Amino acid sequence: MNTSVFEQFFADCVGNWQSDRTYHYLTHKEIERSQTTFEVQPLNNEQKSKVLADNAYDKLDNLEQLPGFNLGFYTISEKGEEVRQNLNLMFVPKSEEGEILEGDYLRDRAYEEARPIISHFRFDSSTRELLMTTNYTRVVSVDSITLTNPKMRIRKILNYAKPLAGQPLENVLLVGFGVEQKT
Repeated sequence: MNTSVFEQFFADCVGNWQSDRTYHYLTHKEIERSQTTFEVQPLNNEQKSKVLADNAYDKLDNLEQLPGFNLGFYTISEKGEEVRQNLNLMFVPKSEEGEILEGDYLRDRAYEEARPIISHFRFDSSTRELLMTTNYTRVVSVDSITLTNPKMRIRKILNYAKPLAGQPLENVLLVGFGVEQKT
């Protein structure tokens, strides 16, 4: 599996970032702006093992090769609402087809629900877009990060009402856009 672009994507993500975002709440026709500061640091193998254990995921022998990070962030909205969170996450590639790498995205704490969660990721090495899809209890979150250069990322977040089993994602509840710059 050729993961060099994937590995470079994550190497470029380490550090401090400043994000300006706009959220469109379609259920109640509200637009909200916020600013977020991120700190992204690599996980060591012991921390990666804990993320696997927290998710009851099979032990893996190649932890050194798998991207894993501690993500700390602080968000303040234009209304003055504040959110501070810290979580550990990692990516386990499972398949590769052409420029597309897919696999599992594990967190020790999910954004929408405070619990460990396994999601799906898809990485396109030609566009350097990481697409993460998480099935929560009531919503499905599709989060995109496109690394335009080592110091700028474009973020897009779509939250859908969780459809019935086998049905497509259709009912968009929230749309978020952001520009993230390394500081």
